Amino acid sequence: MHDGGRAPNMRRMDHPLIDLINAKIRAAEKDGAFDNLPGQGKPLAPCDDPENAVFNRIMKENGAVPEPVALTQELARLRAELLDCSDRTERRRIIQDMSMAEARLELARKRG
Repeated sequence: MHDGGRAPNMRRMDHPLIDLINAKIRAAEKDGAFDNLPGQGKPLAPCDDPENAVFNRIMKENGAVPEPVALTQELARLRAELLDCSDRTERRRIIQDMSMAEARLELARKRG
């Protein structure tokens, strides 16, 4: 059984808005919204993680970095803050924050 534009072997997505989504895609195709796009007719770039490709692209475009990198940056910021700080109470807070960041970094590294 062939269902309007989908390949016969393609499994129907189980999503409450799938019919609306498919209608919008068909309308866009009919209106030529996908014509003359950059890279048209060229193969897609290879992807080592196809299941998470969209997620990874969104994260990258929004400046997200892996947790160990973010924690290393946080530690560098805290060290610089500690060097500029002369208040004993504030220094104590910074050292506590550094200790927590170091522990979180160690856990993140163990998780891989």
